[in-house]
Amino acid sequence: MKGQDAFGFSAEDYGDECEVWSDNWPAFCLFNALATQWRTGACGATGLDYTSIRDVAGYLGIKKKQIAEIFPDLQVMEAEALLVMSESK
Repeated sequence: MKGQDAFGFSAEDYGDECEVWSDNWPAFCLFNALATQWRTGACGATGLDYTSIRDVAGYLGIKKKQIAEIFPDLQVMEAEALLVMSESK
């Protein structure tokens, strides 16, 4: 089942487009804006630099209260990105 998700689909089955639900849009925008804020070590990326989240969110107009609400979604995207990056080694 390597290369397939839990439903048996591969990345090619999804095409180039991806829909982001409106509830997830602020977290997606923040994650996208944090693209240059990865902490790295000898083995590659280890996670996002959490000290930059508040500043970057502020640049996007995301309020402090909203950051606390979307942080768990941000962590899910971070974990998945780390998994994908580790698979490409």
